[in-house]
Amino acid sequence: MPTTRPSSRLPAAAALAALLLIAGCARKGGCTGDYCGTLVIAGAGEPDILVPPVTSLSPSRDVIEQLFLKLADLGLSGNTIGDEDFQPLLAERWEWDTPTTLVFHLDPRARWQDGRAVTAADVAFTYDIYTDSLVNSPVRPTLRQIAAVTTRDSLTVVFRFRQRYPEMFYDAVYHMRIMPSHLLREVPRSQWRTAVFGRAPVGDGPYRFVAWRSGESLELAADSTFFLGRPHLRRLVWRFTPDQQVAVTQLIAGDADAVEVLITPDNRDRVRADTQLAIYPYKGVAYGYLWFNFAAPGDTTQPHPLFGDRELRRALVMTVDRGGLLRNVFGDMAKVPPGPMSQIFSIWDPETRELPHDSARAARTLTRLGWTDSDGDGIRDRDGHPLAFRLLVPTTSAPRRQYARLLQEQFRAMGVDVQLDEVDFSVFNERAHAGRFDAMLNTVNTDPTPSSGVPQSWTRAGFGGLNYGRYENPAFARLVDRAVTSVRGRDEAKRTWRAAIEVLNQDAPAIFLFATENAAAVHRRVADVRIRPDSWLALVRTWRIPADRLTDRDRVER
Repeated sequence: MPTTRPSSRLPAAAALAALLLIAGCARKGGCTGDYCGTLVIAGAGEPDILVPPVTSLSPSRDVIEQLFLKLADLGLSGNTIGDEDFQPLLAERWEWDTPTTLVFHLDPRARWQDGRAVTAADVAFTYDIYTDSLVNSPVRPTLRQIAAVTTRDSLTVVFRFRQRYPEMFYDAVYHMRIMPSHLLREVPRSQWRTAVFGRAPVGDGPYRFVAWRSGESLELAADSTFFLGRPHLRRLVWRFTPDQQVAVTQLIAGDADAVEVLITPDNRDRVRADTQLAIYPYKGVAYGYLWFNFAAPGDTTQPHPLFGDRELRRALVMTVDRGGLLRNVFGDMAKVPPGPMSQIFSIWDPETRELPHDSARAARTLTRLGWTDSDGDGIRDRDGHPLAFRLLVPTTSAPRRQYARLLQEQFRAMGVDVQLDEVDFSVFNERAHAGRFDAMLNTVNTDPTPSSGVPQSWTRAGFGGLNYGRYENPAFARLVDRAVTSVRGRDEAKRTWRAAIEVLNQDAPAIFLFATENAAAVHRRVADVRIRPDSWLALVRTWRIPADRLTDRDRVER
């Protein structure tokens, strides 16, 4: 679910005027035809940095996707097995030299936006960056089966894998956006997360960077020379909004053209009532959960004084009525997930064994562990210490704030004192990475397959990256590796995934709360809207605003 950084707001009309003047003076009436459209996106979040290897934030990824290309990309089928359903991007074609050797031939027309050719050396450089421990890319664990990336000549690059497995091609192309080695080679690896390039990037994609006004907006302009075809939408503008309610309000008011997800039935009903807007349902890619920190807050060398106890964690999981919470917050626009997964995952299996909601059993377990209310204040205690912890919550996510309060009530009824640390998203993100929390309400937007996202967040490979809670179980990790590399067919892989998820569920590293349905809203003046579930703006360069539907916003020239 998108998260945002709060900022001061201008009135809608003033905010729109500011967007149109974002890079200097503008004039109206200069653009006509099929390449004049401006798409204003009410985005519930702001990027942290526009450097693909070092960010995992959804708002960053949406912008980055328009600036930097992959070698090839997922097709509309969403199939990640083999290479038949992938579409060429930087790679004009490819072949398998051996079962574990993949050769890409780059499109000679591909150019960086400073005029330099995209080369095989850029691809090899990019792989080196993504796998460098100093850069510590969040997706580094997903590339663990690639042994080497080398060049044959300026347009030919070779990937060598450690073994055969079904998603080899997917791993080679999906996670890495190719970076310009001639601009970034001299940047120290330890400084990539703060590189100046990340605030004014030079890419090879369909759009060029124009401007970024912190707390307000970000603008891209179509590259009319893009080698795969000029984008129909001339400008993309992200307006950073405090939450989805505000985003939908801007959409209905005509101050924005698109919203990624409506999230709640209330937002959906508001959009349905407006005949100028269209709703585009697509498979959900987000799941949310309460994450227990296995390490002492701020000291990863020590176990957490509460959550190092597996039986305590299990009791807390059984305390929570996840179905009731979900109905209260999301209505029919989400499901309770059977583990760390979004609805897009093919391994979703409602028969997966989980810990039940059983408050009586939870109470007996806590009492057996010595947690009783010895002083009658309503909070269990042991050896003079109350059963209490703090829950980290971003102020910019209304559903998570609502969940936090409902969870607080359910835990209180069990004699557990939960205090909320509600913080700005930048603080939330910093504390998550530093491990400075007891528990946190987190939301993940997943890749289309569990083979990448699950190891990133739930195995030791994600320590220092996205595994903020530092959960580790070697038996679980072995089952994950077996599922990822299985060549015995999808049914066997799915059975192995189920076994792995059941091991994790019994360990209770988290309380898996919701997996959302997705529905985007786009103004009807925008034509040819197609949405790929794993990345809603992946095909935005093919969207268009017909000449007879243009507004003053579309005709503005700089």
